[in-house]
Amino acid sequence: MNDSMGLNTGVSKQKQKLLLMRKILLENTDENNPMTGNQIIDYLAMNGIKEERKTLYDDIATLSGSGLEIEVVKVGHANAYYVSQRLFEKEELFVLADAVASSKFLTQKRSNELIAKLQQLTSRHNAKNLQRNIYVENRVKTFNENIYYAISEINFAIANKKVVTFQYMKYDYTKKRQLTHNGELYRVSPYHLVWREDRYYLIGYNHAKDKVVFFRVDRMTGVTYIDEKRIEPTKEQQEFAKNLRSTFDMYAGEPETVTFEVDETLIDTMLDRFGMKIIFTPSSDKEGFYKFRAEVQISPTFWGWLFSFGEKLRITAPDYVKDQAKKEAKKLYDIYK
Repeated sequence: MNDSMGLNTGVSKQKQKLLLMRKILLENTDENNPMTGNQIIDYLAMNGIKEERKTLYDDIATLSGSGLEIEVVKVGHANAYYVSQRLFEKEELFVLADAVASSKFLTQKRSNELIAKLQQLTSRHNAKNLQRNIYVENRVKTFNENIYYAISEINFAIANKKVVTFQYMKYDYTKKRQLTHNGELYRVSPYHLVWREDRYYLIGYNHAKDKVVFFRVDRMTGVTYIDEKRIEPTKEQQEFAKNLRSTFDMYAGEPETVTFEVDETLIDTMLDRFGMKIIFTPSSDKEGFYKFRAEVQISPTFWGWLFSFGEKLRITAPDYVKDQAKKEAKKLYDIYK
């Protein structure tokens, strides 16, 4: 009986041979680290599986025929094998790992978990290099562990035109999180999920306030979609929601097309901010300056952005926005005079 059980175990392991060989090659080989036939045979033996050299070639051919890209090279006089193509190139994984590490909306724990999963998509040798490339200095990470689930619930609600409910948090002066409005449950018809400045924002219709607003997703807790049809936006609300997506750091304001005059040293910065569609024309007033038009939201954050460039960026039209800029600048002057 014991011999029979041992035989069955051996047969079962032999049936697993191809699966284990595939795992060995994916985890241990790349273009700089091939494995010889003897190394593969020894590795299989360590796992209780017997492999003959004469059958190794057939097994490699079977794996290649199944879609695993295996290259054969010479190491000395012996054949050696490595996986030549994977779902992601190692350079692509480096980019993904850096993006995950630097994302503010992910907690440090979630970032580490995601990067560990990315490491499983390459060989252990490249995985070590991936680990060395994930440090990003001075990134303030979120503390909301549930943001994964919040994003999932919101996306489902948007796709199925349902309502979401949640509580909203803010920080007090002691840096403790507090629920707003005494823990009141918000009911929102979601329209857009926006990625802006390394954060997710929900834009939707707030049922209690009877208007379209936005919320930071990492400040939301207990997000749940409910089986209630959302309130569809009016044409005016659709336009407002569209404009809200182009706000400066998600501070809502009055949309306006503004003409700027910018120093040529800031042209790259303006393109980063407004995209490649803006057109620069030489200024007739100042040498080395160029004019361009862009659509913005006139908000406190916009003024902060504008004034951060000092004399290298100014508004030339329309006049009412120029006048408002003077008032905002005077407010700053009065604070520090």
